[in-house]
Amino acid sequence: MMKNWLAAGAVALTVGMTSTIAQAQTTTVPGEQVGLAVGAPLPEGLYAINTFTFRRTDVQNTADTAVNIPVLVWSTPFVPFGGRVELLVAPPTVFAWTRSPAGQPNKSISINVGTFVGGIWAFDLGSNFGVSLLGGAYLNDLNGDRGSIGGGVVNGRVVGTPVLGQLSSNTYRFGVAGSYTGDGWNITANLTANIYDSPGRFGGPVGAAIGPINISNALNFDLTATKKFGNFEIGPVAYGTYNFDISQASLAAGNRGRFAIGGLIGYDFKIFTVQAYVARDVVTGDYRPTAFGTTKANYSTDGWIRFIVPLYSPAPAASPVPAALVRKY
Repeated sequence: MMKNWLAAGAVALTVGMTSTIAQAQTTTVPGEQVGLAVGAPLPEGLYAINTFTFRRTDVQNTADTAVNIPVLVWSTPFVPFGGRVELLVAPPTVFAWTRSPAGQPNKSISINVGTFVGGIWAFDLGSNFGVSLLGGAYLNDLNGDRGSIGGGVVNGRVVGTPVLGQLSSNTYRFGVAGSYTGDGWNITANLTANIYDSPGRFGGPVGAAIGPINISNALNFDLTATKKFGNFEIGPVAYGTYNFDISQASLAAGNRGRFAIGGLIGYDFKIFTVQAYVARDVVTGDYRPTAFGTTKANYSTDGWIRFIVPLYSPAPAASPVPAALVRKY
């Protein structure tokens, strides 16, 4: 059962959102798929998954951020060429609480990410190995928030601050994953690409004032090596992101990416599964100026909690009743 739910979570968490306000990253949250057998195909059925992550950076004058990701997944009965087709939809939300000193009380904000729609094509290769391909898009241009805050009029010009510049473009997501799930192990590697229509734009007068935004395409990698002991699961996880464009014109200016290492624990309650994990940056490309004219690495710590709940699965086919043997003599 746990193996099935891990696969369900893997499908669901293709809808994450960047957990930083101050420094741009991919729309897909780095680390959102660790602990999950992303390459394993799901049994036919309907699944609900909710994942919440909270992130705190070391530098004081930044922001605490969080992301909530509710997902509905349908693992269809269709298996073209032996691969299960799995469809999913989710509307992620990003929250931020600034820690910068201010003359007025700081306020929290929330931003709706464009609804993610996509699909996975997952194959069981035998001997507990699986591989999957993913494709989909965050529809930021259709129903995402502006991703900017209007600041008013300065010298007759409308000004605004891009909070999540990634939302100025739809995000096109592609991924490939492989999993081994034998003997209670979950050993999984996953690569996720985020591609943007760059430069992106926001609509309205604030968007016109902000102008075009150059968004870096990026690659995320999520790594898992956990082991199940009865209903418990434990093991190390690691994840990171790599920004391709770090020129001064890019949202990711000067920030090549980050890499974090942590640990995961989970418990299978049979009717649902809970997982929690914490990770800390060991490498970061986010550097901030100090009062001494130098720069300081802005490492961060992430905390995650995930619930995976199967809602429906078709009843197994009943075994045929042997027909009565009738003989004529």
